[in-house]
Amino acid sequence: MGGAKNVYASVKSYSKRGKLLKKSDFQTLAESRDLDELMTRIKNTIYGDSISEVQKPYTSQGIESALRSHLADTHYSIAKTSGNSGVLDAYYMKFIVSNLKSILKGKALGKPQEEIETHVNLHAEELIKQRDVVIKALVSKDLEEAVASLNSVQFGEEIAKAAALYSERKNVQIFDTYFDKILIQHLAGAMKNYADKDATKLVGMDVDFYNILSVIRGKFWGLKEEQIQDLIVAQTPTAKELLGRMIAAATIKDAFNELSNTKYKTLIPQTEKELDAIAEFERAFEMAIYQTAIRSFTKMFSFATIVGITKLTAFEVRNLAAIAFAVEQKIPTEITMSKLILEVE
Repeated sequence: MGGAKNVYASVKSYSKRGKLLKKSDFQTLAESRDLDELMTRIKNTIYGDSISEVQKPYTSQGIESALRSHLADTHYSIAKTSGNSGVLDAYYMKFIVSNLKSILKGKALGKPQEEIETHVNLHAEELIKQRDVVIKALVSKDLEEAVASLNSVQFGEEIAKAAALYSERKNVQIFDTYFDKILIQHLAGAMKNYADKDATKLVGMDVDFYNILSVIRGKFWGLKEEQIQDLIVAQTPTAKELLGRMIAAATIKDAFNELSNTKYKTLIPQTEKELDAIAEFERAFEMAIYQTAIRSFTKMFSFATIVGITKLTAFEVRNLAAIAFAVEQKIPTEITMSKLILEVE
């Protein structure tokens, strides 16, 4: 990345960092009695303009969609400012991947197109003029046709594998994992061109998070060893060896215990129930990624700050979407707050 662009993008990242919502802001939003009150309160934040287009009657889905458009604009702007960055392009792919996940899972469950459409936001694709790929999958009559429509795209092979494994296991989370694999492959490939240690650490955590969770989920779903191996995007011999031991472990608990000699040893879940242990580990790892993103701002003019703000703004929008859903469903404030990814005081 060019020096001048790096400096400008880093300054812009610091500016955005200063505008992130505080824990007290999230608390105020989560205490809203209904979506009307929540909308009024969001209008008093930096997200005021981005939600101004949301029509009454308000729904959490409508609010989330507007926030996703805002996030796409933010990430597009950061990527443009910093010049051609494969890492930021890979993170931007998350928007497209999210839409394709929703579409293929919807098709797998036999949902009508109108229902699937409510979960799809094409703003990110419009910014980079790539709507056609997603639209083709959306208008397909069923899962088979949707998979075929994606056959010619660069990740068509992985999508075909996901569909084949889904037809065997009938678990829609398989689509989540394979689409995440596509994203991680791009991220891992792009990161090879960077010497920034702090940025490498942050991106590396995303790769580790994906790999470890894929092994654990694969074991939970009862996949064969070679099927789990196919999900892995291992970058180093050490990572490959660790993941191999986790795959070969007799139980999920044993697989988690393989992390006891790694930097992730403090994240090993203590819960006995497998499903709870997976959820506990997932949250702990995401909190670790969040904290690392915050720490990336210790060095000015570093590429890590640009990756860091990309991560932090994504977490912020996810928190806001979670609050909108919780307010709509009348979930108590303390439960909502306990689920958000925020700094621990």
